[in-house]
Amino acid sequence: MKISEILDKNGRTPDKLISSLLEYQNSTLCNYLTEDDLREFAEETGIPLSRISSVASFYSLLSTESRGKYIIQVCYDVPCYVNNSVNIVEELEKNLGIKMGQTTEDELFTLEFSSCLGCCDKAPVMQIGENLYGNLTRDKIISILDSYRRKNNEQ
Repeated sequence: MKISEILDKNGRTPDKLISSLLEYQNSTLCNYLTEDDLREFAEETGIPLSRISSVASFYSLLSTESRGKYIIQVCYDVPCYVNNSVNIVEELEKNLGIKMGQTTEDELFTLEFSSCLGCCDKAPVMQIGENLYGNLTRDKIISILDSYRRKNNEQ
């Protein structure tokens, strides 16, 4: 989808910027916003490039760096941290063969920390795309990752 199409649909006002950036980012194959994308948003909206760049770098759902098809965000706020999120991170890193902030060689998964995902009662928690997974264990993580791998192979 083109930037102009998204802005025609959502509006070109500053209050629509985050949702428009996110929608465009999610429509790209590389799952991130390039410098050229940010420039085009600035030209199309009249919002200064510096402001658009600040928004794109501030919000964890937006990225200006290449990421995998599936973004795994691990909650690292206090409830998840005290409920073994560190072990969850270790298990994800081991299973994926990458460290936090990296993308798998096949560009399928990117591993990131996130602030609170709003599911403290299910800690530890992670989010992949729009799907939240709570009460994570080693076996649950393996099963979840395997399901995404299968899903990708079926496409």
